[in-house]
Amino acid sequence: MTHLPQLKIPATYMRGGTSKGVFFRLEDLPPSCQAPGEARDKLFMRVIGSPDPYAAHIDGMGGATSSTSKCVILSRSSQPDHDVDYLYGQVSIDKAFVDWSGNCGNLSTAAGAFALHAGLVDPSRIPDNGTCVVRIWQANIQKTIIAHVPVSHGQVQETGDFELDGVTFPAAEIVLEFLDPFDDGEEGGSMFPTGNLVDELEVPTDVVASGRLKATMISAGIPTVFVNAEDIGYQGTELREEINGNPEALARFEAIRVAGALRMGLIKTAAEAATRQHTPKIAFVAKPKDYRASSGKTVQASEVDLLVRALSMGKLHHAMMGTCAVAIGTAAAIPGTLVNQAAGGAARAAVRFGHPSGTLRVGAEASLEGGGWLVKKAIMSRSARILMEGWVRVPEDSF
Repeated sequence: MTHLPQLKIPATYMRGGTSKGVFFRLEDLPPSCQAPGEARDKLFMRVIGSPDPYAAHIDGMGGATSSTSKCVILSRSSQPDHDVDYLYGQVSIDKAFVDWSGNCGNLSTAAGAFALHAGLVDPSRIPDNGTCVVRIWQANIQKTIIAHVPVSHGQVQETGDFELDGVTFPAAEIVLEFLDPFDDGEEGGSMFPTGNLVDELEVPTDVVASGRLKATMISAGIPTVFVNAEDIGYQGTELREEINGNPEALARFEAIRVAGALRMGLIKTAAEAATRQHTPKIAFVAKPKDYRASSGKTVQASEVDLLVRALSMGKLHHAMMGTCAVAIGTAAAIPGTLVNQAAGGAARAAVRFGHPSGTLRVGAEASLEGGGWLVKKAIMSRSARILMEGWVRVPEDSF
């Protein structure tokens, strides 16, 4: 029997926000994987360890959650006035596909830091001490992200005292600006694809007895479907175990997601949702109330403007996806949305919301222009750190 050797591919394993991923420079990938296609998808699946019927990712770099089954490619930018192009792949855990339909806001933080680590930013733009402004072209959604990366002695500063709920240890703060986050690449031509701030979705009667469910559907940061927690029998204080251990509940959330995807024009048939798991996100909101976060600490109602729980790749997220936080901040800034109503209904430029791991603040600049809502930027702080660097190995016949 012929035994093929393993390939060594330069890679860096990084945490960004509350996610982790395997980062590559485009030029370091095998030639057949430097362009989009089957070879690249197969490589990333093998790196992560998917598809895995055991849902454990024992034979790969993934962590068997949507937050840890991610790969990223960076290269010098093809766009004017940008430093790097950032391409993100969400690897399915139990199915053989990679979803390229959206961005990861958490790993956008790591993309800014990795750009410096990997030598992809002009050295003349990197201060000895201070902040390097990294101009990122998010290639999945064709948008600009500005990362303000702290620098010490000419290198990325990774340690610090910035605390982020959902991350165990403090680190250095990286401020992200998502410019013009409305995803105009999606069908519908509007930040609100249906033209409405609130719609009624037709859903199965095991989701809502009436078969009608109020929803705010927005394409900002990432296409997201927001519903009221109380309309689907929840409080907005739930933790992962209460949702993810209930297959019937997950099926109901998927039914809502499919109904929203159809109304937003993201898919043409319900069957297409199976190959578009990364988007749209489904989230449920509630007015503030006390709850105990997954860390054990109590979040007081007075500390937050609203509560939000969101699902990613079919499971309740342990904290909050960065792109979904952009959607939350944007929707909260627009009076009349379900998110804004849960936050008290007033116009606002920033919102602090409670999620399963604690709280997060996100700001958005939204304005009503020409009869439609526009958002110029959304801002939030995250952190990033290299966990390991060197080479990732995959069997030679993996792709």
